[in-house]
Amino acid sequence: METTPQATLEQVLYEVKKTIVGQDELLERLLVALIAKGHILVEGVPGLAKTLTVNTLAKAIGGQFQRVQFTPDLVPADLVGSRIYHQGTGEFQTSLGPVFANLLLADEINRAPAKVQSALLEVMQERQVTIGRETHRVPSPFLVMATQNPIENEGTYPLPEAQVDRFMMKVVVDYPSPTEEFVIVERAVTPGAAPLQVLDPDGLVALQEAAQGIYADPAILEYAVRLTAATREPARHGMGDLDRYVTFGASPRASINLVLAGRALALLRGRDYVLPEDLQHLALDILRHRIVLSYEALADGVTADDLVRRALAVVPVPEPAKVAG
Repeated sequence: METTPQATLEQVLYEVKKTIVGQDELLERLLVALIAKGHILVEGVPGLAKTLTVNTLAKAIGGQFQRVQFTPDLVPADLVGSRIYHQGTGEFQTSLGPVFANLLLADEINRAPAKVQSALLEVMQERQVTIGRETHRVPSPFLVMATQNPIENEGTYPLPEAQVDRFMMKVVVDYPSPTEEFVIVERAVTPGAAPLQVLDPDGLVALQEAAQGIYADPAILEYAVRLTAATREPARHGMGDLDRYVTFGASPRASINLVLAGRALALLRGRDYVLPEDLQHLALDILRHRIVLSYEALADGVTADDLVRRALAVVPVPEPAKVAG
């Protein structure tokens, strides 16, 4: 019997959950990013299993996995590679860096200086690296999962807004519930079975191609554009009281990513068409890091999430009859 994409993805989740307790939203978003060929930024305080989650997911889907701990003394060559001169032969030899993998975990990305961040964000966009005069393609599929710690400013280099826009999603991880934390401690003192590999890179590429065949009605595309436009011009969408809080809204890249991620989420949920609720469930993660707020917003305690939630409340939702094909 042929396995459906939904069944395959559920099996991946099952294997990951052998190790990871809770974090259902993070796991779902990681799978959406994998299927939609996007990159994901995960933000949370230390000790919330961000690194462990990505590492466990990599084991379940197979392929080459690399982890880079970002530090202030890191240089771009440590990431992408460099040319090494061999005195015996008198020739230069290219040594490829850790970005040449299917899954790259950039741990604490905000601890590396701008030069290193730029080198990573370039390969995220172009999926290639130029070393000397030679251009090298990274493996396919190629996905970057970056983590950052929001509670420390000492020795950190925050990602500029224009660069953080390259990430399809920014997921904020919160503390577990008391019940979940009990299970976490229990598993830590008595480790269970290791996750089994369910997918390989070819299987992941097949899922990515399947997501491209998910139907997205023009009404869904229009809904994505309206949600994004509401973050740029709140007053034109019935949110005049928030207008003074917005310096720059989300770019058209947000509209594109809303639809691409919506397709992936529909595939994950066993549908061959996108519903408005798919976009609604992903809107916070796709839009929050693309909005630049004014100092007035900071003073009044208004966040990007507040703006997105208001946009979801005021932007008209397409009727179901118009989006199911």
